[in-house]
Amino acid sequence: MRSSALSSVVLRRGLLAGAAVTATLVLSACGGDGTSSGTGMNHGGTSSTSDAPASAAAGAAPSNDADVTFAQSMIEHHRQAIEMAAMADGRASDAEVKDLATKVRAAQQPEIDTMTQWLTAWGKPAAMPSMGGHGTDHGSMPGMMSEKDMAKLEDAQGAAFDKQFLALMIAHHEGAVEVAQEETAQGSSPDAKTLAQKIMTDQQAEIATMKKILEGR
Repeated sequence: MRSSALSSVVLRRGLLAGAAVTATLVLSACGGDGTSSGTGMNHGGTSSTSDAPASAAAGAAPSNDADVTFAQSMIEHHRQAIEMAAMADGRASDAEVKDLATKVRAAQQPEIDTMTQWLTAWGKPAAMPSMGGHGTDHGSMPGMMSEKDMAKLEDAQGAAFDKQFLALMIAHHEGAVEVAQEETAQGSSPDAKTLAQKIMTDQQAEIATMKKILEGR
């Protein structure tokens, strides 16, 4: 009986030892997987790092020089159009001219705000670089009025104002359409190109309207 009991104890110890060895091997294997997984995580880290620029690029508005020039030019262009439209208050006599001036101011200020935000995101100034130390060269932008043109419009009243306003705003809009066309052809920012197309559509429609009003005089 003692021999049988002893054999039983030895057997249990052998089984326990075997289990311990098995556990050690399993843990060792897991450790190996951990190392392999660690290497995999390093690869994953590399993959995440390579994805980071793409993510950053997606978060930043894509732009090129044409987009920047378009936004800076159109901001200046719109500001002058708003200034011209503001002159209609107390000077215009035609209801259609007054209505058009109101629409110009309502449409173009939000576009100025939008383009200013783009330039800030692109790390560019909203104002165009000064030309020759004399401020913005309006003459270099299509459709921009000279100081003399603006002074003459400001001095006009009634029907004379209406006629001058329409003639000058037609030329101003045609210049804006030209600037927008350059953006659609050369720009890379989808948002800027979309706005350029909108400006072309809106202002070409307003040009047609102004020409009809002017022809009826």
